[in-house]
Amino acid sequence: MTELYRDNAMSEKARKLANSGRVEALGNGVYNVIGDHGTYTVGVDYTGKISCNCQGFLSKGRCSHAEAVALLARNRRPR
Repeated sequence: MTELYRDNAMSEKARKLANSGRVEALGNGVYNVIGDHGTYTVGVDYTGKISCNCQGFLSKGRCSHAEAVALLARNRRPR
């Protein structure tokens, strides 16, 4: 599987999570994201750095849960 395909698949999964209401803002930069294999906690610190407690993020530093939160944050930002 190529890197580009994985990136596109992750982005598509993140869009689906964000658009399906499976991301819940808890306040203070903390979100619950209901993924396909469990519910994960995603945090956004004061610098905008995002982290997730799922195994994928812990091993690769990226995941669809964190990307879904980033998409929602980007869409809420005033332009």
